[in-house]
Amino acid sequence: MALVEQRLAELGITLPDTATPLANYVLARVSGHHLYVSGHVGKRDGAVVSGKVGDDVDRDTAYQLARATAIDILASVRAALGSLDQVRGVIKVTGFVNGGASFIEHPAVVNGASDLFVEVFGPDAGRHARSAVGVAQLPLGAAVEIETIFEIE
Repeated sequence: MALVEQRLAELGITLPDTATPLANYVLARVSGHHLYVSGHVGKRDGAVVSGKVGDDVDRDTAYQLARATAIDILASVRAALGSLDQVRGVIKVTGFVNGGASFIEHPAVVNGASDLFVEVFGPDAGRHARSAVGVAQLPLGAAVEIETIFEIE
């Protein structure tokens, strides 16, 4: 069994089927030694979770959505590369949070994705540069969207 797949099994994580792009783009694209992964929105049971974090969606639920989004991203990475063991490190995570007017805890939400990547790849390969951005709206009214850049073999 591949090392990263083994780690996922130890964590009790099963990767879902990959999503279908909503428009004219690809889920992931290789350039040199980097894999750029398009934004993935937060889902529960395959359905996009919409609403404003802080108003309609609480911070802890949004954290779990970011974590689930990171799992969806790993499925797209595996589909693009054939194996998660091709990943050498997580370079950059950008998290977009559809926050209510008074919501200011965007970094706490995006930690859901960051924490997952560190759990899966370890502290050396999993820790990354990051931005956590509050936005007025996201596609399909999603509460959370995450995009990533990976270093690959």
